[in-house]
Amino acid sequence: MQPVLDVIDSHTAGEPTRTVVSTIDALQGLTAIELRDRMRSDFDWIRTSLICEPRGSDVMVGALLAESTIRDCVASVVFFNNVGYLGMCGHGLIGVVTTLAYLKRIGHGPCRIETPVGVVEAEWLPNRAVRFQNVPAFRHRTQVRIDLPGEGFICGDVAWGGNWFFLSSQIPGPINWQSTGRLTEYAKRVRTAVETQGITGADGAVIDHFEFFLPSSHPDIDADNFVLCPGGAFDRSPCGTGTSAKLACLAADGKLAPGQAWRQRSVTGGVFEGSYQPIVDDVDDVARILPTISGTAYINGRTELLRDPADPLVHGLPSLP
Repeated sequence: MQPVLDVIDSHTAGEPTRTVVSTIDALQGLTAIELRDRMRSDFDWIRTSLICEPRGSDVMVGALLAESTIRDCVASVVFFNNVGYLGMCGHGLIGVVTTLAYLKRIGHGPCRIETPVGVVEAEWLPNRAVRFQNVPAFRHRTQVRIDLPGEGFICGDVAWGGNWFFLSSQIPGPINWQSTGRLTEYAKRVRTAVETQGITGADGAVIDHFEFFLPSSHPDIDADNFVLCPGGAFDRSPCGTGTSAKLACLAADGKLAPGQAWRQRSVTGGVFEGSYQPIVDDVDDVARILPTISGTAYINGRTELLRDPADPLVHGLPSLP
């Protein structure tokens, strides 16, 4: 057990990322999938002690950097939150790239980062924004009908953008910071309905993100969105993997041309811009896209986190239901 962990905190449109930059020898020389699995089995204390109370909070997302087994990747990264591990995290990736730039491990220009769901191409831009090409995204099911007690039936798409999403425009508006309590309760009810009615991603995968959107009244913004994350907190950012899933749905419906910009605004006023290119010659007849997402993160802390073995809460409190 390491008594001290060096972390760098950042936020992307208000959504925090806590990046572990300490070198942990036992977590080097692994693929990103092996790194995630090793963390889950033997080093889950990193996740719980950094992300859960009393040191963290339900909204916190963590990232652990390690050496990549892929020669041209600058790092391997695993993302995690208050309840477990994420395949990918768009706002977190923006925070990680900004952290790597702060550490002077990268400069302006492209870099590659290994994640458990694939290699992500990223670039730290001269204006301090980060642009990254996410893993392939696709829509799995179209306008799935669910019975929402007290509301009747609502419809939504099931799509993959690095995580599994249920996406719907049926939400009591408006979408803004003042409405987040009401929106969270509504999204949790939708999550329960999706779970109890057996709606899943491909191969029975659990849908653990719920994205809702409405046309935006703000100039040059296409949609306002709200995302409920797996741990029960809402995303302060417009959600990178959620924007990718949305792009896949727009592309499948023919509502967004390749290369055309789509701008989503979160409840904090943060904006992600996305576009896509289609993937051709797909062997399994699933129409996939390559999404490109851009946004900005800000470094707001560098800390040595101390772990006192006498502390009964050194591994953090369990998350509340």
